[in-house]
Amino acid sequence: MRHPSPLSATSAGPPSSRTLVVVAHPDLASSRITARLAEAVSDLAHVTVHELGPAYRDGLFDVAREQQLLRDHDRIVWQFPWYWYSVPTVLKAWIDQVLTYGFAYGSSGSALRGKTLQLVTSTGGPEESYASVDPTSRFTMTQLLAPLDATARLIGMRLAEPLVLHGARTMSDENLAMHAKRYRELLGSTRRTD
Repeated sequence: MRHPSPLSATSAGPPSSRTLVVVAHPDLASSRITARLAEAVSDLAHVTVHELGPAYRDGLFDVAREQQLLRDHDRIVWQFPWYWYSVPTVLKAWIDQVLTYGFAYGSSGSALRGKTLQLVTSTGGPEESYASVDPTSRFTMTQLLAPLDATARLIGMRLAEPLVLHGARTMSDENLAMHAKRYRELLGSTRRTD
């Protein structure tokens, strides 16, 4: 998989078409789903794929570098597997360290205002497991994603319709390829997704 240098990524079209894909997986090398999806969009000229694992050293991110990446792009994608009804630890740490007061929110924190946030996630269970009638989960994906929706609102970002791949544990190669194509088409568009 080709990973352009996040600070020197190429751009196609106007600056508003630049997309940053923040890939959050605890072990991307052993991932089938997350790695395949990241690979599917990594060669798009206006897309920067940024893996959080290599950027996370001793429990810390280079906050200035991460914030500059966010400034340089207008559509931000958080791509991650759905873990215990939440985001993986590395993405939560990134949110805590990077989306700071004075940068992302607060009276002078407007760096992300007006940008689009796109959530791309995969679940181990089938879609039926995320229906309000399911006795196990009781909640829909829309309800479960509410904290991320609230985060987007707080920092002034427009939340695009999430792209959710259900049943990742039993996903056939053919279905995974179709989903990767759909993801590529979504990010291949330079139009706004809100």
